[in-house]
Amino acid sequence: MGYIPPFSITVEMLDLISEISEMLGSIKGVENLEKFPRLRRIGRIKTIHSSLAIENNTLSIGQVTDIVDGKRILGPPDEIFEVKNAIAAYNELEKINPFDMNDLLHVHKILMEGLVEENGRLRTVDVGVYNSDGKKLLTPPGPTMLPGYMNDLFEWLRASDVHILIRSSIFHTEFERIHPFRDGNGRIGRLWQTAVLMKWKPIFAWIPVESIIRERQTEYYNTLMESQKGSNVNIFIVFMLEAIRDAVKAIVSDTQAHIDHIDTRVRQLMAVLETYPQSAAELMERLNLKSRDTFRNNYLRPAMEAGLVMLTEPNKPTSKNQRYFKR
Repeated sequence: MGYIPPFSITVEMLDLISEISEMLGSIKGVENLEKFPRLRRIGRIKTIHSSLAIENNTLSIGQVTDIVDGKRILGPPDEIFEVKNAIAAYNELEKINPFDMNDLLHVHKILMEGLVEENGRLRTVDVGVYNSDGKKLLTPPGPTMLPGYMNDLFEWLRASDVHILIRSSIFHTEFERIHPFRDGNGRIGRLWQTAVLMKWKPIFAWIPVESIIRERQTEYYNTLMESQKGSNVNIFIVFMLEAIRDAVKAIVSDTQAHIDHIDTRVRQLMAVLETYPQSAAELMERLNLKSRDTFRNNYLRPAMEAGLVMLTEPNKPTSKNQRYFKR
């Protein structure tokens, strides 16, 4: 392996990795949010809204939510298009191999379709990175050098045994330094770090790290520039590890609160459930519930998953004659 990014592993980084790992392991089921669709949905919406807001998309989180729900909204057409593309791109996360550059090109094409002519292809022109005053901050490699730089970066990403939290952060800043696309480098750089982290912990598909980055946007850009101009990229690694830690802390807290909420409803159901069979209608009446969906999703299903409820017809769970009773 010829290419090695300029970095060194510090005690601060190791402490942050330990803290992140401990938090991820602190809650039962944190690896599997299948039981918490509301949290998955909120996390994905926050991710898309924040990553595009960093790129000056002005749509509100409410408008992004409406687009996710398939509703029509009023807003700049190109910004609506950006959101729709981002939804499609993030939906690819579980299908792709983040260590394969062809998959990166594939996702970039989805993300930038209709927004830039060279979507899904490395740029063929020279570009510069400028600040808000028009001052050039960085001159990325020319187009003829891009295939070599990108192949080296992906080869290092695949072969390195550095912890994935550090490795994904290094990839992020080195990718932005290379700036391989004419447009969309920022949003796909953030998406790709998420994709890499998902290979370590699938829960990262739903952790909106981008929300923390947006809150610290000035520091994000400053550390990116410093890492790309300095002797190593340590400052950006630490920034990203802190952002990931705080995003994980938030999702662990939200997940625990959701579990506690479910536990409360399960306890309410168990208080009215008897050792003799009762129908769903009877249980709903005792719980003072009107919605069958609310009863099934928020009361019955969590109790069944916990093994607390028995069925009179276990082989026909949706039977109209189904009755429920305590173990």
